[in-house]
Amino acid sequence: MRASRLLPATLAAVTALVALTACGTSEADTDAASTATVTVRIPDPGNSGVLAVGKKDGSLAKALARVHAKVAWTGSAGPFAPAAQALNADQLDIATGSITSGVTSLAQNPGFKFFTATAPDAAGEGILVKNGSSIRSVKDLIGKKVAVNQGGTGEYLLLKALEKAGVPEDKVERVYLRPDQTAAVFNSGKVAAWAVWATYSVAELGTGKAHFLTDGASIGSDNYSLNAVRTGFAEKHPEVVKALYTYLHEASVKEKRDPAAYLNVNTDAGPQALSGEAKRVQIEFTAQGGTVQPITDADITRFKAVARFYADHKVTRTEVDVAAHLIDVTELS
Repeated sequence: MRASRLLPATLAAVTALVALTACGTSEADTDAASTATVTVRIPDPGNSGVLAVGKKDGSLAKALARVHAKVAWTGSAGPFAPAAQALNADQLDIATGSITSGVTSLAQNPGFKFFTATAPDAAGEGILVKNGSSIRSVKDLIGKKVAVNQGGTGEYLLLKALEKAGVPEDKVERVYLRPDQTAAVFNSGKVAAWAVWATYSVAELGTGKAHFLTDGASIGSDNYSLNAVRTGFAEKHPEVVKALYTYLHEASVKEKRDPAAYLNVNTDAGPQALSGEAKRVQIEFTAQGGTVQPITDADITRFKAVARFYADHKVTRTEVDVAAHLIDVTELS
């Protein structure tokens, strides 16, 4: 076995072909192998979004069946950093994240690439403060504590806001917290503000007790949402990646037209469900948001700007080469 690994590629291929012929491989056997079902592992989407609908109504399964693939729902959707680790460890094939968390994850010997881009959520991300707070401008954050997720969207939004307002970053204390643990800290008053995105801001805005001090549009955010694929999976199954892109693109266009149809997909009660003002806010954000698209040259320019910004602010030690970890989904077949 060791000797065979040292054979030139051509000789190895010939040897393999002879071996298969000797074993009596038939055309039917070859056809069966070529149409074997591919399993793609994706985090469970929960109660909202295009994947939740695709899971429930079978439309995603139908789209993937055309390329002889099926989904295995693995774990649950959440922040990109742990998902990136799962991709690197060959425990996941597809995940969704932001370019901001993507840049920091790409700095860690990545085993994944990005294959779609969705324009920044200008309305749904920003810096939250409580109603009645004495903080009326970004400059009022001087001397205050602000909750952020380290190396991700929250830290990016805060640093961008401070830079735009001309506030030295060391004048504001960053409190690093996991997003799913921050609401209690924010509502207890232990931090003065929370730099966050729609996944978590909607619930806070829905209570009527908080508002954005500044949002993504005002900050000038380049925080694209991206879909990542494990590199090994993309190399072996480009047709599945292309089919996923097509499904996500078409479904995201439908979601933008009718956001309410993509909320409370499985249940309209409990902690995963949205109701009242929170539901209205989410519908408004989705209607204003972008759709899943191929990554363009213009997008890459903005991704590079985020990577340079992170390096300049010492979030990463060096500027990450984002372009080396992108897939042009339009060229897949």
